[in-house]
Amino acid sequence: MKMEEKIRAALEQAFTAESLDVVNESHLHAGHSGDDGSGESHFRVRLKAEGFESMSRVARHRAVHQALGPLATEVHALALELS
Repeated sequence: MKMEEKIRAALEQAFTAESLDVVNESHLHAGHSGDDGSGESHFRVRLKAEGFESMSRVARHRAVHQALGPLATEVHALALELS
């Protein structure tokens, strides 16, 4: 299973998503620091989820990282746009 699919599955399991986009941006960082050559090192997550309205920005980020567990450390960069 590709990393994009793993991230999506973990977030769908943890949250009631109104919208979810997981974008592999690794090609934009080819040759840069953190590029391991796998094509799966840099991701952007756009997630609108029930319950986020009452959470601070930091709490949202923590919740996503907790939901991803070890997956969050398997990528070099994870940009989060949460609402």
